[in-house]
Amino acid sequence: MDYDHRVAMKLENQLCFPLYAASRHVINLYTPLLKPLGLTYTQYIVFLVLWERDGVTVGEICDRLLLDNGTLSPLLKKMQQAGYIERNRSAEDDRVVLITLTEAGRALQEQAKDIPAKIAGCVDLAPEKAAMLYQLLYELLGNQRNKEGFK
Repeated sequence: MDYDHRVAMKLENQLCFPLYAASRHVINLYTPLLKPLGLTYTQYIVFLVLWERDGVTVGEICDRLLLDNGTLSPLLKKMQQAGYIERNRSAEDDRVVLITLTEAGRALQEQAKDIPAKIAGCVDLAPEKAAMLYQLLYELLGNQRNKEGFK
C-alpha cells in the first residue's frame, strides 16, 4: 500500500494527540486536589520521588521524572523557599546536589495521602484496561529511553 500523506496528516491518525489530550485530562484532575496544598502537578511528582526515597540527587530526580535540569532547578528552588526541601552539595562531589525533605515536606505526605485513591475514582477505566494502559505507556517510555540512551 502506498503512503498517503492526506491520511497520515489527519489528527485522528496521530498517536501524539490522544496521548496529549489524555495526559492533560488526567493532570487537570489533580489540580483541585493539589491546589489546597499549594502544589503544582510537577511539584507533586517531585514529592512522590522524595517520599519514596529521601536524599536523592537532582540528576536522579531528573531521570525518574524524565525532566531536564533546566526545568527541575527552578521548581526545586521554589520548593526550598516554601520550606519543603533542602538542597545541599554532596560531601563526596560538590558538583552533585542532594535533595532532602524537611519536616514540612515529610508532613505534606500525610496531607496528600488520599490523592491517588481520589484520582483512581475519577478515571473511568476497568482495572484490567488501566493495567494494560500502564504497561503500554511504560513500554513506550522504556523504548524511547533506550533509543535516546537514558538510564
